[in-house]
Amino acid sequence: MKKLNTSPISGMQELLPQEQAVFNKYKEAIREVYHRHGFLEIETPTIDRAEILFAKAGGETEKQIYKVIKTDESADDADQALRFDHTVPLARYVVEHESNLNFPFKVTQVGRNFRGERAQKGRFREFYQCDIDVIGRGTLAVGYDAEVIQTLIEALKKILPESKLRVRVSNRKLLTAFLEEKNLQEVAKDIFSIIDHSEKVPEEKTLENLRSLGIGDERVQEVLDFMKINGHAGEVSNRLGELGVDSALFEEGRKELIATLNTLSESNVSGDEIVADMRIVRGLDYYTGTVFETILPDHPEIGSVCSGGRYENLAGLYTDQILPGVGGSIGLTRLFYVMSANGLIPEEENNNPVDLAIIPLSEQEEHYCLALARAYRATAGLSVDVVLSDKKLGDKMKYAAKVAKQAVVIGPEEIAAKQHNIKDLATGDITASHVTPEDILNA
Repeated sequence: MKKLNTSPISGMQELLPQEQAVFNKYKEAIREVYHRHGFLEIETPTIDRAEILFAKAGGETEKQIYKVIKTDESADDADQALRFDHTVPLARYVVEHESNLNFPFKVTQVGRNFRGERAQKGRFREFYQCDIDVIGRGTLAVGYDAEVIQTLIEALKKILPESKLRVRVSNRKLLTAFLEEKNLQEVAKDIFSIIDHSEKVPEEKTLENLRSLGIGDERVQEVLDFMKINGHAGEVSNRLGELGVDSALFEEGRKELIATLNTLSESNVSGDEIVADMRIVRGLDYYTGTVFETILPDHPEIGSVCSGGRYENLAGLYTDQILPGVGGSIGLTRLFYVMSANGLIPEEENNNPVDLAIIPLSEQEEHYCLALARAYRATAGLSVDVVLSDKKLGDKMKYAAKVAKQAVVIGPEEIAAKQHNIKDLATGDITASHVTPEDILNA
């Protein structure tokens, strides 16, 4: 019989239970930060109508969307696909449930998304994203741009407490207005793409790509000079002013950028670096204002660990209502991978997912051990595994050491005394039981 290939599909992440426990801890830590900042949790379907997803995908992302092959054509005639992010399904969700939502609508989604990317280290086809968004109706205060970024920084610090962050912020209105001033509107989309990829290729390649647009050496140099504008609020504001762009849109973008930077700097209690950087434009076309990316300065090879931005009318294809929003995302699957690869996950004495393993010496103690497990679950809220095995005690202890943080051995003496000791499997420390005989009887 031919054996089937049991390895996961390339680009899919599978974790061992101990790794999964750490991953889940980080996921819940991020969720908890989002909750404390007042974001309401929802779940949108993993599969959506293809016309919804393709309407806003664009560029390379559109080529990466997984289409769903249906075997039952009678179920729904609409073409379907797997969602590639949370933002586009959120726009559909808000339109569908608008009359039942309170605005501004502060919302979080934590779940899997799918992109048919070329599988490589740190790039996944199935991945968890931890998103937050604020959606307005008609208008949305620019102050929410800073709040979203602040919330994401706090969530990152929760799982990376020892790592400094560099938050790089820009505003797409600046480049849009700059290109209009230079009469480069017809190649604006190409220039956005070239700038977006500029840090992934040698500088000579960026220069070559700009020259290939046929815009002339003077304009090429002006675009390169614009790209190099970066720094703190006051410095960047002056350099943008020196460009001499006479545009209401440019001035609007400059004011929004400086206001966002100032708010973030005032609230920066952890000493992370918050700067403006004109190379940040973000690849998705639906961003219209503030855009940002976050990196770890000590590990620049990792790339962005958190990103997002402002979109003025993402739901425009679904409704006549104006629904501006701003949001951002932590790509947890990729972040967890690079944290593991770069030794950024703190070494804990014991990452085993089970709190307590209860080990009966023989079959005679199993009934009591099951009752004891119920008592620990009910009174202490612990996860408990009763080791129902006919192996020797030493083998049972080896099993416990691989799955649990603590262990209890129950024999005739422990049952007679209604007392037992708990062993910490990492340190070897012994502590007395805190579960009473009454707890066991009532479990």
